Amino acid sequence: MNLDVKKDCVGVEWKTVSETLKRVGMAFHEPELHRKAFEASHAKVFIYHAGQLIGFGRALSDDAYQAAVYDCAIVPEFQGKGIGKILMNNLLSQLSHCNVILYAAPGKEGFYQAHGFRKLKTGMALFQKSDLMKKHGITE
Repeated sequence: MNLDVKKDCVGVEWKTVSETLKRVGMAFHEPELHRKAFEASHAKVFIYHAGQLIGFGRALSDDAYQAAVYDCAIVPEFQGKGIGKILMNNLLSQLSHCNVILYAAPGKEGFYQAHGFRKLKTGMALFQKSDLMKKHGITE
């Protein structure tokens, strides 16, 4: 499969980002809010196949020693083909000098463990929509 990996926001269809996050069951917002979040992020990766955006992710970082990965998604038709691995490798290569944290969607923990992530015993979060996060199994 011929893939194009981009690390900037030029030409991104933000509606596709929002729709993809919705399709895979992740938190999504209006396209303009996703544009703002990705443009403000330290690292971002967009993966295209035949000109179609099929995966993306981003990370915040102080570029010193801490980073957090967000909004990683692969469109359902392309899941299970190694594209998530390409996405994570590209993001993590930009963060190799940092500790990295992330939220894993319930059931996807094994994917991240294969990239060296380990479960936290003391992770805490303060969510704007705490009831929704509990419903999706993110919090207790």
